[in-house]
Amino acid sequence: MSERHERIIGCSRSRAGVAMRKQLLEGYMARPIMIQGTMSSAGKSLICAGLCRIFKQDGFRVAPFKSQNMAPDSFITDEGLEMGRAQAMQALAAGIKPSVLMNPILLQPSSDASSRVIVQGRSEGTMSAADYFNFKRQLRSVVMESYRSLALQYEIIVLEGAGSPAEINLKDDDIVNMGMAEMADAPVLLVGDIDRGGVFAAIYGTVALLEESERRRIRGIIINKFRGDAEILRPGLAMLEDLIDLPVLGVVPYLHQDCVDESSLSERQLGDQQYDALASALRESLAMEEIYRIIRFRREHTYD
Repeated sequence: MSERHERIIGCSRSRAGVAMRKQLLEGYMARPIMIQGTMSSAGKSLICAGLCRIFKQDGFRVAPFKSQNMAPDSFITDEGLEMGRAQAMQALAAGIKPSVLMNPILLQPSSDASSRVIVQGRSEGTMSAADYFNFKRQLRSVVMESYRSLALQYEIIVLEGAGSPAEINLKDDDIVNMGMAEMADAPVLLVGDIDRGGVFAAIYGTVALLEESERRRIRGIIINKFRGDAEILRPGLAMLEDLIDLPVLGVVPYLHQDCVDESSLSERQLGDQQYDALASALRESLAMEEIYRIIRFRREHTYD
């Protein structure tokens, strides 16, 4: 068992990265970190919320961002605009007011093949999947306008992907997974859900299906929703790292939170105590020192 795996599983974390604040502020735009998953409901939304809370606790101005969300319901902002509930929850975790800048595109399914399309908080009507696929090409500038507006106001942006970056039939004109990572020049952490089974195959397959430039954006792996004996898991982590040449940055336990899934937020908002408990659980589980290094030094790595 490696020393790093000892650190990853079952060891306590002190707050990391506060001393790096000055370096983080050297640039004009916020520093991004993106959470992508091997599938829907891998736990991306909750990981993003916890990171937002950690960065807030460590003294950073942080905001969430998801370029395109699909959910049956919406959160109504103070301005009367609609956005994804998950991003509203993440904003509250960051201690800031929810804004449609954090979720410029929201799709509300109206049938198996059509959705109501909401752009920057306002409805554009209902479109078929084929019509939206064509319409989406016009939205890249809208996405970047929203992202840049946030990046000028905050120090760290926590981006969330949707579904999986390895959905190869949707890669053309992608604006939510690796396409968004490229637009924001963001390093990526890939989350896999071990509770459903098959997490090693899901992670390996996801990485294998990516283009080489996309694989280079992934800087670490997070195993999510773990319950059981950590000793049994450790050999698998080492084998996975050897297979994909990427570090496992943490194993997050199954968190029994009254919170969000990938597409919704309960009517009862989380309170500060619950956000703090979520942040504490992630501090105990993730290599936060390494995550801060990834954010700080992202521009020294070439992705192309």
